[in-house]
Amino acid sequence: MGILAFATIRLAKFPTIRTLPIDVQAKHLYATNLIDDVIISNAYASEAELKQLSSIDKEKLVFTVDVEQSTTELERQILFTEPHFYRGDVSEYMIRSTQSRVKFKGESFPVHHTRDIKRGDIIIENDLYKQYAGELQIALKDMVNSGKTNVVGKIREEEQFLIDYLQPWDKFGFKENRK
Repeated sequence: MGILAFATIRLAKFPTIRTLPIDVQAKHLYATNLIDDVIISNAYASEAELKQLSSIDKEKLVFTVDVEQSTTELERQILFTEPHFYRGDVSEYMIRSTQSRVKFKGESFPVHHTRDIKRGDIIIENDLYKQYAGELQIALKDMVNSGKTNVVGKIREEEQFLIDYLQPWDKFGFKENRK
């Protein structure tokens, strides 16, 4: 199912996204900041597709995440209930959301799941990183993990290209992939 985007002017179809799930297509269109509304161009959208579209947050990009089994309750809280924004000091390696390390200073972030980091991974610094413990980041590049970083989840494959649409100071969020 494809969708068309309309703004002040009618935009062309985006053929590169037509094969993606409908929610990812819509997230992409909203992330461009070029559109106001999304109109489905194919007839007979399913109830499930309409429900997916109606749940999209137009004000911030919300990534669907596959959560690692070893993720702690506190890390899940940071991931899914805390507000996130792209810190302004840009890095080519990661997007930093630092408020969780301030709010949860003094809390324990035990070491777990410290495999090497891949693009699209959601990571939270653990107790070994001392003053950075509790900070959430999105990996922009593959990196060797020093053991100070817990990999708590991964943005679903179809959405990873959306990471590139985030700009400094943009708000973003996460929801769990219910597969």
